[in-house]
Parts: sequence; structure tokens; C-alpha cells
Amino acid sequence: MNNVKTTRIELIKTRSRVRIAAKGLSLLKMKRSSLILEFFNLAREIELLRANIIDYVVMAMDSTKIAEAKDGRITLERIASEQKEEKIGIEVRNVMGVKIPNLSIEKSNAYNKEYNVISVPASISDVRKNYNALLKLLIETAEKENSLRKLLYEIEKLNRRSNAIENVTIPKMEEKMKYIKQRLDDMERDQIVSLKSIKKKISVGK
Repeated sequence: MNNVKTTRIELIKTRSRVRIAAKGLSLLKMKRSSLILEFFNLAREIELLRANIIDYVVMAMDSTKIAEAKDGRITLERIASEQKEEKIGIEVRNVMGVKIPNLSIEKSNAYNKEYNVISVPASISDVRKNYNALLKLLIETAEKENSLRKLLYEIEKLNRRSNAIENVTIPKMEEKMKYIKQRLDDMERDQIVSLKSIKKKISVGK
């Protein structure tokens, strides 16, 4: 520590930096705890969604088989080809500084309800309803899985930062404080010894 200024001002500044670092560390740990809680909540939701996906896939496939049997494959494929592609809207929400995308299917005026009731057989209408429900479920699952990855990345980043502050930055500053204080104490003792020596010489001279 040859480059360290061994002054009382530097000691005060270093103490202040330690307090600020400790406060920052506390805030980082609080943020990390909140994100971890959010992470586990999301993980539970994703587990339930994945379980539901299998049920919705089976339901959609079964309704397709029924529609084919009732109205024929050609009719089913013709109506499927007339459907408009769904558009996905994206909004961003902020969770403790982490930007999380929210996905949603944009409402479309592509379908006329009266026309659908008249022209689309009930069995094929069921197919479309089931696949739309499956699509929404897949989008929701994808959204939450993406959010989970973002949260995990942020948690790992906070871990690295808090570990660096707790195990490197603060210990170095505390070591610096200890060194400055020791040097100041040594200098103070040297001054006391010098003063005693001077007083002794003056006393002898008298």
C-alpha cells in the first residue's frame, strides 16, 4: 500500500466509501431476493402451463379428426386456408429493473361472426376454437419462459456484483482503513516520543 495517503481525511473518505458499499450491497441483495421470488413463481406457472398444453393438443387433434369425419378433409383444408394469420403484440413491463415482454394476440377484424355461423360447420368451428386456445397457451408459455431466462440472467449478474462487493471491494477498503489507522497511530506515537524527547532536552538544558 505504498500509494495510499495516510491522512485522517483519507481515512474518513474510506470509511464513507465502506458505508456506501455496504448500503449498495444490501440493496443488491434485496433486489436479488425479489427477483428470486418472481423466478420461482414463474417457474410454477410454467409447470402448470406445460401440463395444460398436452391436454389442449389432444383436444385440438381429436376435434380435427371429428371434423374430418363429419365434413371431409377438403372442406377442413379449404376453410383453414381462408384463415388470416394471427399477429402478436408485444408490451414491456418492468420487474425490479428487468424488462419483461408481454405477448398477446392482436384483435383482428378478419372474421365476420354472422358469416362464420352460416358458412363454417360446427365441427370445424370447434377445431378453430381449440387451436386458437392452444395458440394462446403456447404464446403465454413462451412469454413466461423468456421472462424466466431474463430473470435468471439478472439474478446471476446480481450474484456476481454482490459477491465482488462483499468479498473483494469491501475487504480491500477495510484493509486500507486498517493500514491508514495503524500508520496514523504510529505517527502519533512518534510525535509523542519526539515531544517527550524535546521536553527532556529542554529540562536538562535548564
